[in-house]
Amino acid sequence: MVRRIATVAAMVPLLALAACGRSDEDSSSQTADELSAGPATGTISIWAQGTEGEALPEFLEEFEAENPDVSVNVTAIPWDSAQNKYQTAIAGGTTPDIGMLGTDWMPTFGDALRPTPDEIDMSGMFPANVESTNLDGTHYGVPWYVETRVIFYRTDLMEQAGFDTFPTTWDGFKELARAMQEETGAEYGVNLPAGGWNAFLGLLPFAWSNGAEITNADQTEWTFDSPEIVEALEYVNGFFTEGIADATPDDEPGAAAAAFVDGRIPMMITGPWEIGQLTEAGGDGFADKFAVAPIPASEGSTSTSFTAGANLVVFENSENPDAAWKLVEWLTRPETQVAWFEATTDLPSQESAWTDKALADDPKVSVFGEQLQSVKTAPPLETWPQVSDAADSLVEQIVASGKDPAQAMAELQSTAESLGTGSD
Repeated sequence: MVRRIATVAAMVPLLALAACGRSDEDSSSQTADELSAGPATGTISIWAQGTEGEALPEFLEEFEAENPDVSVNVTAIPWDSAQNKYQTAIAGGTTPDIGMLGTDWMPTFGDALRPTPDEIDMSGMFPANVESTNLDGTHYGVPWYVETRVIFYRTDLMEQAGFDTFPTTWDGFKELARAMQEETGAEYGVNLPAGGWNAFLGLLPFAWSNGAEITNADQTEWTFDSPEIVEALEYVNGFFTEGIADATPDDEPGAAAAAFVDGRIPMMITGPWEIGQLTEAGGDGFADKFAVAPIPASEGSTSTSFTAGANLVVFENSENPDAAWKLVEWLTRPETQVAWFEATTDLPSQESAWTDKALADDPKVSVFGEQLQSVKTAPPLETWPQVSDAADSLVEQIVASGKDPAQAMAELQSTAESLGTGSD
């Protein structure tokens, strides 16, 4: 779980760090690099977290073979210390050429980044992830891999509960969860976030799948007290009040997967890394006992999940920006991304890569591609970490203390308005 817990750590509140978001003056005064012709040369330094940092050295041997006069030095750093390490390097002028930043770290580190060269074409990438690189109208960095969340469910237990197909609506989803609990001996029907770190973000797919937005169109105002968000929280809270979901779930790493494998909780919301881990944990034949499905939507709305992942950026103090950008371009080519998926299971940011049989022929992976057609991101705003932290606390108060969702969202709206959006 190291890589994927860490990837979600891209959304850890940055309260201890001084924000360094890109100012309008910075955006207008900085010119993007123009890449030279020919192969990359010189030395490139790159920092990468988790599994990516471990896999890159061997994977980049092909790039070095194609560019014989270049040498790439990879430093693998832990996710839990990455933010401080980048911040310290920025302050001391010791950044690497290339960094791997979680999608919602971008506003925080914006001042330290170089604009993306025009030669790097992002038009074929998932739009929501491309938008995560857009700071005040200028792009900084390139989406490397993407993630989204879908429903994992036990197909054998769904059939035992009397369902032939996975439901697409809120009502059907709750009916299935209740039936799984009552008809299969499951302790609970579904595992849902009940509070704590990133609980609100984990529940946002239900709000988005009810037509909600958390800001207005130009991101100058928060909209947490909208009927759509309140309705979504009322819906989710119903799972807890009706005893279909555990209001005090075990949040230890691997606990939800273990409960899924042994059938105690036969549904959960999680990401693509779980496919391989569940298959291995369940043993021979278990891969045939579970499947994945898009987030269910309310009547008349569209299934919408959130997307995250990591962007590759080149730092302003890079000593070899030309070669660095050439490496970024190589890592984000469709064919390279297919090979990277096969090495790490990271989902490609290039949509055309999804036509390769390595992804298209896998029925579980292909559902993630389907869900990625309808996703939203956490807003790229400097105040989002503080707002998200306040929202997590209120989710816990709803689930554990019975706070009315409408009252909770009114309080969140007030808190968010006091913090502003940074776009006013």
